[in-house]
Amino acid sequence: MSKRLSEQGRVVVKVVVGADGSPKQVEIKKSSGFDRLDEAAREAMLRCRFVPGKVNGVAQSMAYDAPVNFVLNNN
Repeated sequence: MSKRLSEQGRVVVKVVVGADGSPKQVEIKKSSGFDRLDEAAREAMLRCRFVPGKVNGVAQSMAYDAPVNFVLNNN
C-alpha cells in the first residue's frame, strides 16, 4: 500500500538491545510521517539480532538509535 501511495521517508527507531543480542524494547524516536512505514521499521527491528555492547569485555544491555530509510526505486 505504501508503495502504491508513493510513501517514502526515514524512521529513527530506538532499540534497547539485551546482553544476549535480542531487541528488548523498540520504539519510534522520529517518525517518517507515515504510520505504515513507522510500523514496518519497528517490526523489522524486532526481527533483528544484534551484537551486544560490551563494557570491560562483558556484554551489557544498551540502547541504539537505528535509522531505517524507505526509498522507492524506479524499477
